[in-house]
Amino acid sequence: MSNRIRAYVGTLSLLAIGSAAWVYQLDPTQNNSIVRAAVVFAAVSLICEMLAYKKAAKSESGSIAFLPTLAAVVVAPSWVTVAAVTTATLLVQIANRRIPIKALFNVAQVTLWVALSVVVYTKMGGQSLLIPSMPIHLPGFVAILLVFALLNSAAVAGAVAISEGQHFWELWWQRAGVTVIYDLFTLPFVYVFAWCYVNFGAAGAFALVIPVLGIRELYKVNWQLQQTNQELLQLMVAAIEARDPYTSGHSRRVSRNARLIAQAIGLKDKQVERVAVAALLHDVGKIHEVFAPILSKPARLTAEENAVMQTHPIKSEELVKTVSQLSDVVAPIRHHHENWDGTGYPDGLRGEAIPIASRIIMFADTIDAMTTDRPYRAALSETEVRSEFLKLSGRQFDPTICDRLLASAIYPRLFDQDNPVTPLIADKQRRKATDISPLLAS
Repeated sequence: MSNRIRAYVGTLSLLAIGSAAWVYQLDPTQNNSIVRAAVVFAAVSLICEMLAYKKAAKSESGSIAFLPTLAAVVVAPSWVTVAAVTTATLLVQIANRRIPIKALFNVAQVTLWVALSVVVYTKMGGQSLLIPSMPIHLPGFVAILLVFALLNSAAVAGAVAISEGQHFWELWWQRAGVTVIYDLFTLPFVYVFAWCYVNFGAAGAFALVIPVLGIRELYKVNWQLQQTNQELLQLMVAAIEARDPYTSGHSRRVSRNARLIAQAIGLKDKQVERVAVAALLHDVGKIHEVFAPILSKPARLTAEENAVMQTHPIKSEELVKTVSQLSDVVAPIRHHHENWDGTGYPDGLRGEAIPIASRIIMFADTIDAMTTDRPYRAALSETEVRSEFLKLSGRQFDPTICDRLLASAIYPRLFDQDNPVTPLIADKQRRKATDISPLLAS
């Protein structure tokens, strides 16, 4: 664990303590109804967190614990809520046997956003819903969700930026944008939690956990199906690439780099993921027996062999289009060898007629080819690859993508050596080594 991470978590902890003290100074008084509500919601949050399902090799979790926690803020906007939620979060860390630095990070970031949510809610005029006939203070209600989403994503982005040497603002913008939109849809659930407690007491709050957990379970099953599909695709690609020792891991590296390039040029998250899928499957047609002797050949190919190899995008298209859920990546796969000036194959498409995913895959595919040692030439350096892109911009490569990619801070990451051959394994090892960013999060 680096000193920078320790300093970051220490700073986050001090901010959390300061924020909690601020809440206490605002109103140090308490009453039994506030204490009771804080304890109930903290207990519900603890239960939800303990029932969270693990994602991404246990580096992240799918949890609804933030719903009762936000409800606690509008029902009991007091330092007691901050203390109760902090205690519940600490118990979760102990029960899950988190390493101390990660446990401290999770406790600190939760304490910070809960405390500041209470401050924002009360400063905007919000009061406890336990007061008879007290309506929900809508601006304050929306504000606390924004505080949660922005601080939660900022805490994670800061940890990842320090651990992996990335730019904080880019990471925060990516995370916050998705988080805020997603969490806005949870506002009704937060209000229902609060309403159930106000009208039916602790029994109402605990009873609501059951249907909400049911909804979360549906999301869990959907995520698991998506994960299984992704792993099956990875397995299939790995089996195909096992035939060629010089391109083992090629499609997975191309997929990783295509994802980074798509992010660098500003595609939306859903588009980024589909580009990554298309890149992963771009060479599946090479499983056809006609390519076997060519793939195993260590020397340069003849003109006839090159002609045969140029049919592989069509073979890949034929395989992929048999799967209905992959229909949107069929065209990108077929055209991933089309050149910007129309000299590519198989159809000689030119310029904007080439699907943007295909143009991205062209970059990612070329990077991997140029940075991989082959019997007939050594791998090129990052500087040499940049020179090739500039030389071939407007001929082989989309000039707009080329300019944006080379100017992006993401570009050097395409040459990271921490996942050269087996990116899935390397990614897991890297997450394990720097696993401080995952939250209680959704």
